[in-house]
Amino acid sequence: MITLIAFRNLFHDRVRLIVTLTGIVFAVVLVTIQAGLFLGFVTTISGVVDNSGADIWVTSKGVKTFDIAMPMPESKLQEVMTVSGVEKAGRMVVDFSFWKKPGGGQESIEIVAYDVDTGLGGPWNLVRGTASRLDADDAVIMDSLYMQKLGVGSMGQEVEIADSRARVMGFTQGIRSFTTSPYIFTAYQNGHRYSRFGPGQITYVLASAEKGVSPQNLRQEIAKHVSNVDVFTTAEFSLTTREYWMLSTGAGAALVVAAFLGLIVGMVVVAQTLYATTMDHLPEFATLKAMGAPDGYILRILLVQALISAVLGYALGMSLCLLIVTVTATSDVSILLPWQLATGMFCMTLLMCTSASVISIRKVMRIDPAVVFKGR
Repeated sequence: MITLIAFRNLFHDRVRLIVTLTGIVFAVVLVTIQAGLFLGFVTTISGVVDNSGADIWVTSKGVKTFDIAMPMPESKLQEVMTVSGVEKAGRMVVDFSFWKKPGGGQESIEIVAYDVDTGLGGPWNLVRGTASRLDADDAVIMDSLYMQKLGVGSMGQEVEIADSRARVMGFTQGIRSFTTSPYIFTAYQNGHRYSRFGPGQITYVLASAEKGVSPQNLRQEIAKHVSNVDVFTTAEFSLTTREYWMLSTGAGAALVVAAFLGLIVGMVVVAQTLYATTMDHLPEFATLKAMGAPDGYILRILLVQALISAVLGYALGMSLCLLIVTVTATSDVSILLPWQLATGMFCMTLLMCTSASVISIRKVMRIDPAVVFKGR
């Protein structure tokens, strides 16, 4: 009976119901998309580090982010390889450069040159070509998301990077760059041609641990035996990179604040619409009280109304979010919607709607049943 009354109250005025659901959908979409953007932002920032396959990153002193680092001597690779517990190690050169588009103009790119034979730090999610093609001189691999931006139309197309010839020999899918400069993967020997670093200079040494050796222990051993460097586990370097971009630049804080404001605005809209819906049905609630219905009975009706509104609004809002995520899957923008976020949003929607209904509950609890006999 309670559920039936709640349904009738909600669906009696379809316009009011649409307004209520619109407010809930607005809140769900705004907060979910902002949270999804934040997750995509965090994942993109440290994407190369997280997918490198390495256990350890050796950097020059004071490095705060993967994208910006000072060069160090190539001899550091040999020093790392002599440390007990290192299974394999490889060099990497990371630097910003310029890509001349075949049709004219240029774009900023980020070169990631690595030792192909180790595989540490190479591309992932390959959809065309293989990393082995990088053995060829001037071969590069890029992400298909940036084909139009960089003026690339097909496999094998010749382009120009830093006044040197390059050929696109493979495509990845979904490797976005937070800096808006697309990652261009190439073999280590090409790194010095396409970057500002000279021969003998590297950006990082990547190492993997032997079986049974923990990354933490290996990090300590390398730090003990290799001088004038900083040593991170992959998890530590990933966190360092994320913290730099999220905290130092303020970009992460902006997304968090936007999501919080979306939640506040959504709650206000939902509270207003649920309150207006309840006020429209005050005579009905007064009638129930005049018939002897206890306050707890009416309270349950209001809560059921809020829950029904929450479920309907969440279903519509999340459907719209899934559509947005699907549409942007092939764009530069990364919006992630894992099941944990979807579940959390469902709980938040229920809490938001039930909390908003409390505002109207106080009014209903104080209603005088006599209003029924006053023609109100």
